[in-house]
Amino acid sequence: MEVIRRIEDINAGLRGCILTIGNFDGVHLAHRKIICSLVDEARRAGTPGVVMTFEPHPQQVLHPERIPFYLITTLEEKLAALEELGADAAVVVPFSREFSATPAESFVRDIIWKRLRPSKVLIGHDYTFGKGKEGKPPYFKIMGRELGFDVEVVEAVLLDGNVVSSTRVRNAVFNGDVEEAARLLGRPFSFEGTVVEGDKRGAGIGFPTANLRTAKDLIPRTGVYAALSELSGGFRPSVVNIGFVPTFVKTPGAAPLIEAHILDFREDLYGKNMRLHFFRRLRGERKFDGVTSLTEQIRKDIKAAREILPAAAPKPAPCK
Repeated sequence: MEVIRRIEDINAGLRGCILTIGNFDGVHLAHRKIICSLVDEARRAGTPGVVMTFEPHPQQVLHPERIPFYLITTLEEKLAALEELGADAAVVVPFSREFSATPAESFVRDIIWKRLRPSKVLIGHDYTFGKGKEGKPPYFKIMGRELGFDVEVVEAVLLDGNVVSSTRVRNAVFNGDVEEAARLLGRPFSFEGTVVEGDKRGAGIGFPTANLRTAKDLIPRTGVYAALSELSGGFRPSVVNIGFVPTFVKTPGAAPLIEAHILDFREDLYGKNMRLHFFRRLRGERKFDGVTSLTEQIRKDIKAAREILPAAAPKPAPCK
């Protein structure tokens, strides 16, 4: 997939494309519906399927007081998901306060039409654009008729009678309901980090852990999870504790620790990158009377994780 990081770098080879525009944070089921439709129509028309997105997320620019802003996917994670779905190109528009003042008409005429000349634009039912969100789907359709491209509004995706949204995914992760998050995303929720040296408490009781440091703000609530650890050598079943280690630490730290006990694994991972894919919250974090009761519970957690976790790598939901 070609990645274009400046509007000025859009090349003539993308003209006549099928285009979609949005933030696509999470690339969840509703986003996948749009991207899959885009790819399908582009293949049938013999023209590129192009995704236009924004970096940073507009809410981070327009509402800097919302710190941290809990993104589901980093830009690189989002681009990887778009490529996996078959998009031919992604245009990453640098978003700024200055750009946010662009009138809706200028956005359509000077960027969408002038740079890409799309034959068709697919947008979500709630998509808005331009200064003050003045551009909405009906307005986009009017502009399309005037300039010469079709506009299709893709309806919402419902799951259990409610609209699938990035907010709904975030809330599921916050609540530790990683199974619900996976249903909404069409794949397990995951994040990447670097393995750093810890206090070696796990190794001292026979259950060594890889301590993960991540730049991601959105992590599941404290508790114990069945997860797959993705390493350079593949995927490994794991039990992950997110929390403050109350059995050993009297004063909680400023941020929860992320400790992955990788089953049947003893290699040195310090300094290496690792991704955790979450499948189920096994229990909440709690303080134990001592090491004996803690180790008994860890054995139970391991047994439960072995029964839950798949034998193969997690696969995203296919386009339908």
